[in-house]
Amino acid sequence: MFLKTRRKPKGRNQVDVLIVGAGPSGIGVASALKQAGVSDILVVDAREIGAAFLNWPRQMSLLTPSFHSNPFGLIDLNSIDPETSPADFLRTQHPTGREYVKYLKAVAKCNELPIKMGVEVMGLQKEGSHFVISTNKGEFFADMVVWAVGQFFSPRDRSFLGADLALHSSKVQDWTDLEGDEFTVIGGYESGVDAALNLVELGKSVRLLSRGEPWSSDDPDPSRSLSPRTLDRLRQILKSPKKTKNLQLYKNTDVRVIDEVDDWWTLLDQDDIPSVSVTRPILANGFHSGLGIVKSLFEYDENKLPMFSEKADESTSTPGLFYSGPSLVHRNSLFCFIYKFRSRFGVIAREIAKRLGKRKVDDKLMAYSKAGFLNTDLECCTKCECAITPKKSAPEPAAFSS
Repeated sequence: MFLKTRRKPKGRNQVDVLIVGAGPSGIGVASALKQAGVSDILVVDAREIGAAFLNWPRQMSLLTPSFHSNPFGLIDLNSIDPETSPADFLRTQHPTGREYVKYLKAVAKCNELPIKMGVEVMGLQKEGSHFVISTNKGEFFADMVVWAVGQFFSPRDRSFLGADLALHSSKVQDWTDLEGDEFTVIGGYESGVDAALNLVELGKSVRLLSRGEPWSSDDPDPSRSLSPRTLDRLRQILKSPKKTKNLQLYKNTDVRVIDEVDDWWTLLDQDDIPSVSVTRPILANGFHSGLGIVKSLFEYDENKLPMFSEKADESTSTPGLFYSGPSLVHRNSLFCFIYKFRSRFGVIAREIAKRLGKRKVDDKLMAYSKAGFLNTDLECCTKCECAITPKKSAPEPAAFSS
């Protein structure tokens, strides 16, 4: 029995390019596409613009500093458009999630991006030369798709036995909402240390359990060690004897099991050594890739990381399906910060525009190239000769895989 391929219909639900996700990746790539001369695009999102940032804890802000250095050729690290600066627009150095959403909305409005909210993608398949995208609002058809959903709504909350008994850090709206005076945080990277520091600032006692020791790593890549800002916050805590007493950091502790009996939580590590938490443990072990329903449309390497073409971050098994966002990995380099994955916005836009037959694409994207938003040098982070030699204990990308 043969399935008959449907022709791509002409109508309002048919576009050249469909971008799934209205976060920094989706809006950033959509802006680059318009700059490249691709106007028949549509951005869809199951929630709203910047939904992940709106769900950050109230106390959380961007790790990378914003500074309006654009006129000097040094683009604001948190910008998703080479002509804009969150620092200039928001007048703050480390925007909170809610503040950053205001910037995202401003970029979308300025670039006149067509965005549909409340569109949940439930299925995506390629039929012939086009894609059929099934959603709660009906079917959409596109020649090419950019998957830019992000990771925040795919927490790793079932990664080991009893993990679901813990409270994942992404579920916390405000650290002041948590009742109790003693807490256990599982995970020693950015989200775990951020949780611990916020709780200590509130006068709570915190025990942090980490598989590694990122607070001592000399690796200059903030994707593999704590960011300078987090280290500064940690140093401030350690300057206070009272606060230092309330923070215990345990390295080489890999929690494998959580059990709950009568509002007491027992944790077992890799050596089956038990410890007890009198409050619900906080799980800060990161997120899955966010590929979700399109996971099967990508190939994976030996570390179970999704593979993308080096030419334009395209699926190696499904031509026409591109990816933009924090799960991007090339040559052992993680592109998980905004200033990293934005460097490929222009690369994706250029490839799509040329396939659609647009002219003078390179000229149109000159501003993206000058700003570092069209980076084709994938050796940029693999052969760095820094003043500090990275420790061999720094985690590899596999440590962040789902």
